[in-house]
Amino acid sequence: MEAPRLAHTMSSPTSPCEEVIKNLTLEAIQLCDRDGNKSQDSGIAEMEELPVPHNIKISNITCDSFKISWDMDSKSKDRITHYFIDLNKKENKNSNKFKHKDVPTKLVAKAVPLPMTVRGHWFLSPRTEYTVAVQTASKQVDGDYVVSEWSEIIEFCTADYSKVHLTQLLEKAEVIAGRMLKLSVFYRNQHKEYFDYIREHHGNAMQPSVKDNSGSHGSPISGKLEGIFFSCNTEFNTGKPPQDSPYGRYRFEIAAEKLFNPNTNLYFGDFYCMYTAYHYVILVIAPVGSPGDEFCKQRLPQLNIKDNKFLTCDEEDGVMVYHHAQDVILEVIYTDPVDLSLGTVAEITGHQLMSLSTANAKKDPSCKTCNISVGR
Repeated sequence: MEAPRLAHTMSSPTSPCEEVIKNLTLEAIQLCDRDGNKSQDSGIAEMEELPVPHNIKISNITCDSFKISWDMDSKSKDRITHYFIDLNKKENKNSNKFKHKDVPTKLVAKAVPLPMTVRGHWFLSPRTEYTVAVQTASKQVDGDYVVSEWSEIIEFCTADYSKVHLTQLLEKAEVIAGRMLKLSVFYRNQHKEYFDYIREHHGNAMQPSVKDNSGSHGSPISGKLEGIFFSCNTEFNTGKPPQDSPYGRYRFEIAAEKLFNPNTNLYFGDFYCMYTAYHYVILVIAPVGSPGDEFCKQRLPQLNIKDNKFLTCDEEDGVMVYHHAQDVILEVIYTDPVDLSLGTVAEITGHQLMSLSTANAKKDPSCKTCNISVGR
């Protein structure tokens, strides 16, 4: 009996040496597992000797695709009609035991010259470890399959978002950024002990630290970019920073021109929400030619400091004037040390709203406003 068909998984090759697993059909058959066990209704015939794939190679890895190839003996090679690819997320020992496990992905490809490209945001996520194994198969006239043994299992990890993906996020963020409001300072809230430690152990200079894993799972700056977190949003009615903060009761304020000026570059880093109505945009300010600037130049879309939808710096009548987007919460990362003597530290009069903290916050993968059609 012909097996049922599942749309959008396999495709014909785009070149003589490549098959793109995308946008056509997948033959959804019940494969035997990696130990060779078959279900009674699998539609797979008794095993006959077919070449077993070995020396599997994974290359050209992106956030939602990879190329795969392997070696195999020439014996019975001409009988191969299909390849079975068993793709699974690598188990995390620290994962929640009560969470449903991800359903393994079994891909069926027609036998074509290798390598072939596996692509699909519905089963591949960025920055995720996977295991993969391969079988060769021969489809019989009655619809049954003769299969080889499984290959060895290998592991690989998908990549971060590329500039192309981040540009898609950028364009979605621009839609909801709203009108621009004036600002005059950047500010950073922390506990009093933090500023005491900076004075005592770092010569009064706040030091960059590695960004946490908040925001999009595929963000290339999470866990990699070093910087200092600042805010810049103002209250609509006062034009000043809000008196509440989720990060601590002591606030360092610094004039905007000391961090953001024509000697710095501005980059778009991320766009996300945390199951809430309001959205966050991460921007990076890096002094021109600094290590942070070189890091961002390779990975992030650069913004025109005078003309963008989020944070601008321009000169009017010989004075630098600054504006920020009203309808998104901006998280600004400055990539160099900042001396406390360049600004002031004072206690805020408002509350510490811990519920608004974005530390290691996970992005809502279901939000249509801030997600793109690749892994979340």
